[in-house]
Amino acid sequence: MIKVAVFDVGETLIDETRIWSRWADRLGVPRFAMLGVIGGMAATGRPLSDAFEVVAPGLDVEAEQIAWAASEPEGLRVNFDAEDLYPDVRRALGELRERGLRVLIAGNQPPQAKAALERMDLPVDGVHTSAEWDLEKPDPKFFLKVAEVAGVRPEQICYVGDRVDNDVLPAHAAGLRPVLIRRGPWGYLHAELPQATRYATVIDTLDDLPTLLTSGFLNSPATG
Repeated sequence: MIKVAVFDVGETLIDETRIWSRWADRLGVPRFAMLGVIGGMAATGRPLSDAFEVVAPGLDVEAEQIAWAASEPEGLRVNFDAEDLYPDVRRALGELRERGLRVLIAGNQPPQAKAALERMDLPVDGVHTSAEWDLEKPDPKFFLKVAEVAGVRPEQICYVGDRVDNDVLPAHAAGLRPVLIRRGPWGYLHAELPQATRYATVIDTLDDLPTLLTSGFLNSPATG
């Protein structure tokens, strides 16, 4: 039985559309083009960082972020707030806790993301980030840390994310029960991969989770 539900952040809880639209505006690129290139990275298996090289060859992303912070110190820039939550997040997380599950957040995020998530006062039992742990998915140690903070056996943990490579496969390898949410560019594309249904349960909305996790409807763990 699943006792703890753990959630990735970007495109699982947070809709990143506004973030990438702000990047497009900053770089003088049409928003549709920026979002399309990001989709291309997902489709071709290239890292997200390559999107910057495509739309702005030679860009020093770190230097650009520093300059951006100096010019718009009060703006969100590359960050997010409660307006970026997907509409099912607060409702689904609250329902999970009402059904007796512990709920945690743990994803690849920069230092400021932890405080941003905590300010949202979500119905969760803890918020953790890769910056806090100095570990990034898909490093197996990240998922060992997830199991450590969850405080239960790995098979009693559900890990929810939008990517097969960063979420499903390493979570499965660590003994957790993966769930792939079909949203965001990676989520839609990765849901079509055979590994998605082999190693995970695929959902379209977080509202599906409470019944799945408390009624034993998750896919059985694949062994190969």
